[in-house]
Amino acid sequence: MKTILMAAATIPLAACTTSYGDEAPAPSSAGGTCNADAAQSYVGNEATPQAGAAILDESGARTLRWGPPNSAWTMDYREDRVNVRYDEGMTITEITCG
Repeated sequence: MKTILMAAATIPLAACTTSYGDEAPAPSSAGGTCNADAAQSYVGNEATPQAGAAILDESGARTLRWGPPNSAWTMDYREDRVNVRYDEGMTITEITCG
């Protein structure tokens, strides 16, 4: 009975781990700590999957998070994540870590 109660208690926590489709998994060779300075040359370029993969690779991050126009982001900081914001014209406007 105790095991069932413990299992039931963890179910609400599972809802807190939402995964959104805008984060791409990193290749297994990624180092982990983000360095946004290394990818700043992509600011002003078109936001494409190819650009995202290159930004992920050059920044050394493990995870890529796209920031669509007029969207809100969680404030959790992850040193292994690169954030790429883009505008309505699909132009990359900012690349940061976190």
